[in-house]
Formats: sequence, C-alpha cells, structure tokens
Amino acid sequence: MTPRSDAHQNAVVSRVETVPATRAYRYEDYWGTQVTAFDLHAPHTELLVTGTSVVETGEDSEPVRETTWAELASEPIRDRYTEMLEFTEYVSRDPELAKLAKALKKGKEPADAVLAACDQVREVMTYQAGTTGVHTSAAEAWQAGKGVCQDYAHLTLVLLREMGIPSRYVSGYLLPRKETAVGETVSGESHAWIEARTGGWWGYDPTNGIPTGERHVWLGVGRDYGDVSPLKGIYSGGNAEALDVTVKMTRLA
Repeated sequence: MTPRSDAHQNAVVSRVETVPATRAYRYEDYWGTQVTAFDLHAPHTELLVTGTSVVETGEDSEPVRETTWAELASEPIRDRYTEMLEFTEYVSRDPELAKLAKALKKGKEPADAVLAACDQVREVMTYQAGTTGVHTSAAEAWQAGKGVCQDYAHLTLVLLREMGIPSRYVSGYLLPRKETAVGETVSGESHAWIEARTGGWWGYDPTNGIPTGERHVWLGVGRDYGDVSPLKGIYSGGNAEALDVTVKMTRLA
C-alpha cells in the first residue's frame, strides 16, 4: 500500500499503521515495490491496517512510438523483458485470444496495437463486480464475458504478450471523478491497469478507456495480480474471518 516514486509520480510521504500495534520493517521487493512487513502474535479479534500517503501524480501518459515489430522480436529485447512476455496462472493462454491478438496486430504499429487491444477488451467485456474473484484467470474472465478491473488488465496482457509486446500489470488507486474539488474527500477505488513497452514504458487504463494520468496513483508493477497484491500473509485462528477494504482520496491541489 506504499505508492511508488518514479517518473510517473512522487510519493511525498507515506506510512502504514496497524491496530493492534506491531513492529514493522520495510524493504523493496524484486519488482521494485515498497513492502511493509509485520507480524502479530497477541490474541485479537480484529486487525486494522491503514496506509496513508500524500502523492504528486503526473499528466496523462502518451503512447511511446519508438520501436518496430522487428526490434520487439529481437533476442536482446526478448531476453531483457522475458518476464513481461511470459504467460502465468492469471495471464493464461487461450486459442481464441491468440487468434484475436493476431488480428488486432495486423497492419498496425506496436503502440496502436496496444490501444486496439485495450479498446477490444473494453468493448467485449461487461464490468460487473462479483462475477469473478481474485484467483480468476484471464481465460476464465474471457469465457464469462464479465469481470472487474483486474480481469480487464489480465485480458489485455494476454493479447499484448501474444503479440510479443512486453507488458506489465499495475496495481493502484483511482480517483473516480476528474471534477473532484480541491479539499474534497471521496470514496476512491482499488484499481488495476497495464503498462506496455514500445520503446519506453507507458500506461493505459483498459477498464475506463483512458490514459493513466493525474487520477491514477501507482502502487506496484509485476507480471500479474499475484506479484502486487495489496495485502497478503498468513493467518491462523478461528473460522470467523472477513476482509473489508475502504479507500478514501482527497484532492489537495
């Protein structure tokens, strides 16, 4: 739950607190995500984890048009970005999706093929919460024709990796309304989108059909959801267990 500091945004301040209190430490994982780790051995009936951050976000991301299909297929590129070209449990291969990727790629430059893939996913999928879960694969969401932002991102990644375009999953938050007033606190959304490398990394939000920009707060990137899940760990206790997530966002400027 700690936002990234990179070319897209600047995390001015960030902290993670727990109730009951724990002794925590922070480290950067393999994917460059800032992780806060803690353990709690005292008996408790509820664990509250709160992440609070002030973040400066950037302008809308523009497609990068600095590569060719031949360059993307070259050994140095495929070796350098092999992890962002591989298929995973979430970003799973499907013959129908492979055929669709080939059709979307035909006659287009790499950046335009990325946009076409995002548009196609948004066109054929229906956003409907509760129809898929955190363990649903791209192929399963495709067959259902319904899903949430995680599924939209995974489906887009399948199409891009079938095309041979290095692409990665981005986990973060979304300010739902562009017209939010300065100082207004609104219910935000845990969100997911994609980044593609067509000579340089750039982001696009296939769920909403918009470039990533000042409304998007980045947490982490990886091959799929499994690399950047906001909260994970080991729990031991009784059967009564529930997880509730709330996101509040305030525009400061």
